[in-house]
Amino acid sequence: MAESPTEFTVSLAVSDQDLQEAQALRYAVFVKEMGANGAQVDHSAGLEKDRFDHYCDHMIIREKATGTLVGVYRLMRDDQARHAGGFYSETEYDLAPLTGSGRRLLELGRSCLHPEFRGGKALFYLWSGLNDYVVEHDIEVLFGTASFAGTDLNTLAGPLTLLNQNYQAPEPLRCRSRNYQPMDLLPVAAVDRKQAMVDCPALIKAYLRLGGMVGDGAFVDHGFNTTDVLMILDTARMSARQKRLYNSNKA
Repeated sequence: MAESPTEFTVSLAVSDQDLQEAQALRYAVFVKEMGANGAQVDHSAGLEKDRFDHYCDHMIIREKATGTLVGVYRLMRDDQARHAGGFYSETEYDLAPLTGSGRRLLELGRSCLHPEFRGGKALFYLWSGLNDYVVEHDIEVLFGTASFAGTDLNTLAGPLTLLNQNYQAPEPLRCRSRNYQPMDLLPVAAVDRKQAMVDCPALIKAYLRLGGMVGDGAFVDHGFNTTDVLMILDTARMSARQKRLYNSNKA
């Protein structure tokens, strides 16, 4: 699909209708496409939602020509997490290294794009909008779980091993999975690095391009039919090149 530089608008959800559209897209991607499920999934209304939604900001991207919502990103600052009783990721990872750091935190979650808008510039528009949000709120560390579809570790052994071997977060920021699944599943020599990177979801690759790192261990979420890794992005460690990528909305 051809995309012009002015094809998308990025904003925060401001109404219940905006939020429901975001939850509907999440349902289409996470539930119908990826086979996820959960106690708060509303199958009758076609909405993927949870108790954290009303504490968060929801960044949405729309196609200008039609107004159609084509991408979402859920954002939770540390002050919002205090009202919610914690971050969503705390159900999967011990976040003490982050929450005890004294730094301004932003949890990223529920990121998805409509299938017709993947592989183009839409994700970069979301990241550009995210950059503005980070600057506005003086955020220092971004983090959140990113998912591989499915729970078959044999299929995911290559990319999980690559992430563990080459992108593990430094000790002061390294959060450990609560239901610990080792990621170092293959010998170094057995990993096809090129194929392993191809097999990583686009969101994980976007984190890595910007200097993102992974926590200690994966979390296999059988209920949601995903294998999750915790991605951590320390803005203070970003190189000049990575900052240029982060500030750009161009592919």
